Amino acid sequence: MKNEFFKRTRRGLLMAVPMAIAFAAMPQAQAAWPEKPVRIVLPFGAGGVGDVTARIVAEKLSTLLGQRFNIENMPGPAGITAARAVITAAPDGYTLGLLSNGTAAAVATFKKLPFDPLKDFEMVSTMGQFDAVLAVSSKSDFKTLGDFIKAAKATPGKLNVGTIAAGSTQNLGAEFFKSVADINVIIVPYKNSPDIVVGLLRNDVQMMLDFPPAVKGQVSSGDLRLLATAAEKRSKVYPDVPTGAEQGLKGFKVYSWNAIFAPKGTPKEIVEKLNKAIHEAVAMKDVQEQFAKLGIEAHASSPEELTKRLTDDIANLNAVVDKAGIQRK
Repeated sequence: MKNEFFKRTRRGLLMAVPMAIAFAAMPQAQAAWPEKPVRIVLPFGAGGVGDVTARIVAEKLSTLLGQRFNIENMPGPAGITAARAVITAAPDGYTLGLLSNGTAAAVATFKKLPFDPLKDFEMVSTMGQFDAVLAVSSKSDFKTLGDFIKAAKATPGKLNVGTIAAGSTQNLGAEFFKSVADINVIIVPYKNSPDIVVGLLRNDVQMMLDFPPAVKGQVSSGDLRLLATAAEKRSKVYPDVPTGAEQGLKGFKVYSWNAIFAPKGTPKEIVEKLNKAIHEAVAMKDVQEQFAKLGIEAHASSPEELTKRLTDDIANLNAVVDKAGIQRK
């Protein structure tokens, strides 16, 4: 009996050894993400549209995922500083970045950047999108976009269109407008959007092309009047404003968007979890209302849709730069 007991014990131990070895060799289960605060690096300063929208979504993500999502502002030319901070971070989901149509503009206007968004970024989802608008002073004689185009053709080189800095999406959008409308106007770059509004009210420029958040206050107060949106279909924010296409400018589309990306190599399960949370966040009624007040349509996407959007925008803006003869930096 005693010998039989020892034999069974010995067999049990011998069987346990390979099982223990096999268990030890198994990869440890990955910790549930996120287990600590997450940072979102922005290529813009505080207070701008990208900053405000990112903070709105970050607050919701904090609630949905149970960890703080903190915004870090790293403004700099072409978003290089912010992009480097993200792509050099560990691909573990704890450092994310914000990209926009401005990223596509940077790729199109620089000869070479120290990063390639299509190779170095792991796309997650868009958060919001907004079409450009064409605005004039409420005292302007131009009541429609057709009026402006007619006057521009009658007086070549006499009318000015204001945008923010050369090489920006808005600036390239004005070049695109000039090309599609087949007119000779002078595109005047300003340091920021408020300066363009001042120039418009002083008649230094006769029209401006910018995004809704830059003019929403002045449109609401009656100082500015919108002539058109640069979109394929009417804006949900300005449903009464006709598109450029409705006024004869076929294919005239200038828009921007904000999105979240991660360092290349971030695990698929983290990207999927974050993508799902962003979809939930931007579907919330209060988020949609806050975005609408800024002139933005809340909109989430798949990583694949975001990649295609960025790819198409780079191609389109490269074509605008080439046609306008803009020297790449």
